[in-house]
Amino acid sequence: MTGKVMLANTSRNTLKPVDGEGLTSKQKLFVDIFTKNEGRLTPTECARQAGYKTDRANVTSSELMNVKKYPRVSLAINKRRQELEKTHQVNLNKHVQELARIRDAAYTNESYSAAVNAEKMRGQAAGLYVERKEIRHGSIDDMSREEVLSKLKELGLDGKFKKEGNTTVISVKEKSNGEGIKDITPVQAEGSEGQDGL
Repeated sequence: MTGKVMLANTSRNTLKPVDGEGLTSKQKLFVDIFTKNEGRLTPTECARQAGYKTDRANVTSSELMNVKKYPRVSLAINKRRQELEKTHQVNLNKHVQELARIRDAAYTNESYSAAVNAEKMRGQAAGLYVERKEIRHGSIDDMSREEVLSKLKELGLDGKFKKEGNTTVISVKEKSNGEGIKDITPVQAEGSEGQDGL
């Protein structure tokens, strides 16, 4: 030997890196599966799907994600996460274009309701629609009896409180103005005999 170290032929040494990141094909597949399914699949399942031995998948996934053992895999995972973040980033132009694409596809498929909804969402994204919500604070429980009766009168309603067991109940009815029913039939005025009562 002339100073060169001969490596034993182990399964780890037979897997040669195949990409510019220095990853084997299985490692690259693991990175791809893991980053696309992060939060949906466990690292163990990602290792199984990448082709690692099922009985060792838990250990293998742990080793692959260990920065000290496989720094290139960890680096590739972080790089892929950043790429996916940029790809899935939402901006107004991209959002409006995607909604237009969805609208057009829905219209082509004669899904008119979906097309209308996509167009409405485009308008909302562009600021053409303003959604207004009114939130009122306080409740009838915070008001005194006099305040409740006063508010009912403002609304043209009469109200009365009565006690039913341990509960106070308010009964509300429309105010009667005391005039009774009005007759609204047309009346013929003097000097209009030639008309038909209108």
